[in-house]
Amino acid sequence: MQQRRQALDFALGGAAAAGACVLTNPLEVVKTRMQLQGELRARGSYPRLYRNAFHALVLIGREDGLLGLQKGLGAAILYQALMNGVRLGAYSQLEALGFTREQGGRVSASCSIAAGAAAGAMGAVVGSPAYLVKTHLQAQSAAVIAVGHQHNHQGVTTAFLTIYRQQGILGLWRGVSAAVPRVMVGSAAQLATFDSAKQLVKDQQWFSNDSWMVGLAGGMMSSIAVVITMTPFDVISTRLYNQPVDEVGKALRRILGLLAEGLM
Repeated sequence: MQQRRQALDFALGGAAAAGACVLTNPLEVVKTRMQLQGELRARGSYPRLYRNAFHALVLIGREDGLLGLQKGLGAAILYQALMNGVRLGAYSQLEALGFTREQGGRVSASCSIAAGAAAGAMGAVVGSPAYLVKTHLQAQSAAVIAVGHQHNHQGVTTAFLTIYRQQGILGLWRGVSAAVPRVMVGSAAQLATFDSAKQLVKDQQWFSNDSWMVGLAGGMMSSIAVVITMTPFDVISTRLYNQPVDEVGKALRRILGLLAEGLM
């Protein structure tokens, strides 16, 4: 029975994330393009093709067509199904084994965060090849609005095959070193804030305690913390994934240098 429940958690977690991906993918395309804008260029030394998210949506829709806003959808669904399926399934397994509880049986916040981070790392590793392909496809665009390296894949399957033929099996996991902390931080932030956000909604009595809106509002509030903590790792991941092979090392050094400059 326990194994069946864990399998169900894996399947439902992956299916829910994949379904939501259809609605969020246009924003993922916009995010990818904006993160690649100005790659390896000093601030002010490049034209800003995408001024903001709304402008990017309009520009991509005009130049690449409305279907251009769903570029990489197949790879994005595969990534969400793999990453969140493994992440939620692994967390459920750790929970069942008692890793999220103290000796007295009470739920431990620190143990839950650690379990969430570990589960997120597993999901990131498994889903990394799909995220790599997703990034390549979402970056592809009409020449007039192109940013970042253009890999020119013809589709999800050909992208996987091309990367494998050119770089071998390890090439499919290029960029995973940034993806693991990205998902670990996001997963830990989500677990650290979701219950607190739900309790705040209940305390403020915005909705009745048994309303589904409590979970929705708590999730939306928690997502703000997730985005804030994940974004630096997300920018690094996108740029590492999209770089041509011989540029990866130079890109990483440049990104770390820019981050260091910003902190000084």
